[in-house]
Amino acid sequence: MRATLHQRNRFPWRWLPLALLLILPCPATATEDDAAAKIDLARAFSALVAVEAEIPAEARTARALGRKRTGHGVVIDDNGLILTIGYLILEASGVQVIDGAGNRVPARVLAYHGASGFGLLRAEGNLEAAPMRLGDAAALGEAEPVLALGHGGPVAAQGVFVVSRRTFAGYWEYLLDRAIFTAPPYRDWAGAALVDTKGRLVGIGSLLVPDARPGAEPIAGNMFVPIDLLKPILADLITEGRESGPAAPWLGMFTAESMGRILVTRVSPEGPARGAGVQPGDVVIGVAGRPVADMADMLRRIWSLGPAGTEIPLLVSRGGEPVEVVVPSADRRAYLKLKQSY
Repeated sequence: MRATLHQRNRFPWRWLPLALLLILPCPATATEDDAAAKIDLARAFSALVAVEAEIPAEARTARALGRKRTGHGVVIDDNGLILTIGYLILEASGVQVIDGAGNRVPARVLAYHGASGFGLLRAEGNLEAAPMRLGDAAALGEAEPVLALGHGGPVAAQGVFVVSRRTFAGYWEYLLDRAIFTAPPYRDWAGAALVDTKGRLVGIGSLLVPDARPGAEPIAGNMFVPIDLLKPILADLITEGRESGPAAPWLGMFTAESMGRILVTRVSPEGPARGAGVQPGDVVIGVAGRPVADMADMLRRIWSLGPAGTEIPLLVSRGGEPVEVVVPSADRRAYLKLKQSY
């Protein structure tokens, strides 16, 4: 399998979708605008910026995510609005972006949206960038060719294929229903753009994963956050810095699936789970009197009980013995030190 993946990462695989963007005929129903998008790769490259964030030492995420974070962002309007992956700018005290011409300008953090993982920036200087239009991630199916793009022009472009659309549960209390998984791996994934054959943005790079296509012989690749999650919340994020409505309950409990069990790997210092007595090594068996099958099931059960502040009854196994724990959930935004930037 390793030899096969190595061979697939050579030139023909890497550039096939890029070639398709240039040579595929437009559908009979396509507009002239769609046709132009197919071949306007210079415009697509122009929309990509590099993102450099500085994180204070006292930030909650400084130890886990680092104090200097770099990745990519995508300009999505004519006024310097930049979409990126949120962990790059989470708790940042300063952010700079670099456009395709090498211009470096400061950027203000507008929003971090924990449910989707998106982050929004506004450039505070002029960028030489043409905004990228938003596409339709729901229309992406398996085996479709797409492009992964980072800041840096054609050398930062890689042809990839959608290999899976499925639920993704993250150990940090994060859940996507139809995440986009692509292969082969794009190595500079953080905040990278996933672009369809019409030149439209359909996803933002989040992770490198070993099982983009699961199975007996899994294939490594990337997980992208679907752009469709941004559309209903974009206005709120720009004006308020957060989605309207109550926050979901947060426990500060990191978990992993191991041998069919949901294992608590660590708890956040000063977080609700730690204060309630949840311990690393506990195995989560049930939520509110109902057994849970996996991390996704556990998160859905927790979130169904009410907004942040709701008490969450957990049944855990500790040393082989059942232990009931009631966690007074919180709003994760109140725990993070977001006043550093917005």
